[in-house]
Amino acid sequence: METVKLTTRVDREGNLTIQLPKDLADRELEIILVDQQNKLEKSAKIPEELGWLPGFFEKTAGCLANENLVRYPQGEYENREPIEKESLP
Repeated sequence: METVKLTTRVDREGNLTIQLPKDLADRELEIILVDQQNKLEKSAKIPEELGWLPGFFEKTAGCLANENLVRYPQGEYENREPIEKESLP
């Protein structure tokens, strides 16, 4: 079994033209169409369905835009002994 993945568009009349590689010429094929657009639309959830409070993103988006945020010094990392390859399982 060989899989060929193509992305194409159906025209306004519902016609689909598929250009396949020449090595598939003169063969009987089983064609499976997957409408990914509908799959994505059905799986998309609104924030409330994911547990967020209604209006959370509208209320909080950009709320820190005018703040002077400061990243304070993070300190020094501790020096650790290197891992030896022999000690690994």
